[in-house]
Parts: sequence; C-alpha cells; structure tokens
Amino acid sequence: MPLYLINGLDFSSNNFTGEIPPQIGHLGDTNTLNFSYNLFTGHIPTTIANLSQIESLDLSHNDLSGVIPTQLTELNSLSSFNVAYNNLSGRCPKRIGQFATFNEDIYWGNPLLVNCTSSQSTRKPPVKQTPTDDDDNDEDGCYIDMGSFYASSGVSFVMVLLTIASVLYINPYWRQVWFYYVGVTITTCYYFVVDHLPVPTRYKVWELRV
Repeated sequence: MPLYLINGLDFSSNNFTGEIPPQIGHLGDTNTLNFSYNLFTGHIPTTIANLSQIESLDLSHNDLSGVIPTQLTELNSLSSFNVAYNNLSGRCPKRIGQFATFNEDIYWGNPLLVNCTSSQSTRKPPVKQTPTDDDDNDEDGCYIDMGSFYASSGVSFVMVLLTIASVLYINPYWRQVWFYYVGVTITTCYYFVVDHLPVPTRYKVWELRV
C-alpha cells in the first residue's frame, strides 16, 4: 500500500525504540499519529510539518529530546497535540494558530521546557502522590468496628426471633400454619435422606431376612 493512502498510525503502548524516522512526513493525507507510551528517542522530526491534514499527534510518554519544531504551528488542521512526559527542552511553540487552543498539560513532564503556560493559567502539573499518614487516617475514617457490627447483628437476629414468636403466640392461625410447614419440611428432608443416602449393609440383610 502506498504511504500516501495511510489515514492513520497507532503504535501506542509498545516497546518501540530508536528515533522516529523523518520519512514519517511522507505519509500524505494521514490524519492521526499516535506514538505514545513507547521508548522513542532523538528529536521530533521536522518533516511532520509536511502532514498538512493531520488532526491528532500524540508523542507523549517517550524519551524524546531537543526542541519542539516551530514548523508544527503551521498545521492548521491539528486539533489534538501531546508531547507530555519526554525530555524535551527549549521554548515551547508560540501560542498561534491551533496551538493557541491547547492547554499547557500537553507539555507536562518536560522540566526543561520554558514558556509553555499562558499568562492567565494557574494550573499546576499533577504530582505523583505517595501514601502518607494523613491517607491512613482518612482510611481509618471509613473503618468498620467489627465488634459493634457483630453486636448489632446479634441484637437484630434476636429481635426477629422474638417478633416471630410473638406473632405465633398471639395468632393461632399463623401458629398452625407455621407448625404445618415445619412438619412438611422435616418430612421432606427425612425422605430425601432415606431415598438418596446409601443404607448400611447390615440393615439390608435384616430387611431381606424379614
């Protein structure tokens, strides 16, 4: 298949290494490139700016270095762009064209990049949090006291039994129905055991003699 017929490439979440080949700019009308979560190194190819129809470019979570090509600001169809968590350096592209619509989080994880935030922005990059004593205290707030749980369960069980006993004592009809179903259940269980459990040999011999 000719390269210019490829509409998109998704190589995300692999273990690809090495540099992104500059020939990537020969993909013609490609509208999607996703190389995220790999081990790519080297610079971002300036030839990507040749992809005039590209709409989504994701190079995040790699080991890319160098500057972000300023030629990328000429991509008027680019609606999604992400180079977060690499080793990029230098100045971020000017906030012109499509780059004026992007948030600064597309650059997070590149401590050597400068001038990546807008003057109005107060957002800060997310920090990976580790468990602390405060977190343990918060979890203790949701802890269930098993002693109280068992006590309340026992009290509830006793209350149910007392309620049933009171109803049966007061209402003769329900008492009669209760004992009827208890008797039916016992009889059913008895015959089930007799029909399905093996009878000892000595009982079989005795039955034959009789």
